[in-house]
Amino acid sequence: MSKAVDGHNVRLSKALSSTLRHNAEKEGIPIRDDGFVELSDLLAHQKFRNYTLEDIQQVVAQNDKQRFTLVHVEGAPTGKLDSWLIRANQGHSLKLDNVQMEEITDASRYPMVIHGTYRDKWPSIAFQGLSRMRRNHIHLAPGMPGEDGVISGMRRSCDVFIHIDMAKAIADGIPFFISSNSVILTPGKDGYLPSVYFQKVLTREGSSLL
Repeated sequence: MSKAVDGHNVRLSKALSSTLRHNAEKEGIPIRDDGFVELSDLLAHQKFRNYTLEDIQQVVAQNDKQRFTLVHVEGAPTGKLDSWLIRANQGHSLKLDNVQMEEITDASRYPMVIHGTYRDKWPSIAFQGLSRMRRNHIHLAPGMPGEDGVISGMRRSCDVFIHIDMAKAIADGIPFFISSNSVILTPGKDGYLPSVYFQKVLTREGSSLL
């Protein structure tokens, strides 16, 4: 893939993330309770007018973290924009009632649950716990970056890894969910996951911070 095409796809991916996770309502793009937007509405917006169905399909197919789901409305013509729906799989700050997530009731299904962060963030996290910030959920991964089944959930550049005792948190009434691209999500308690649920905290080099 040429640098020009790669840059084009990166810009589109970032624009999709911004709109589908955070700004659809502000930008006047109708969004359903399950997070889906009609492609015809999306591509009619000034922000996306230079993109095509083929551009969207390429970005969705090639996104290594599977951030988006693009679906064709059953029975509709494949070439029509209003025959397609797109959504972000997680990361929303928009208040949506029916985003597709499965609640985790058996913590043993996920023996490793990790939040990736950075050394300069650790002191505040150690003090207040993990914050969902402006998003609806705190994002966690079912393993380390690059491991089998770990598609998304943390940046590869993270250098501090917080291992979560999900079983203890669930027992205390804190809900956890798994998204369609295998990101583990929790709203925490009042927007935070306290440090009492941290099993261990390791640097990339393996040193313990907890």
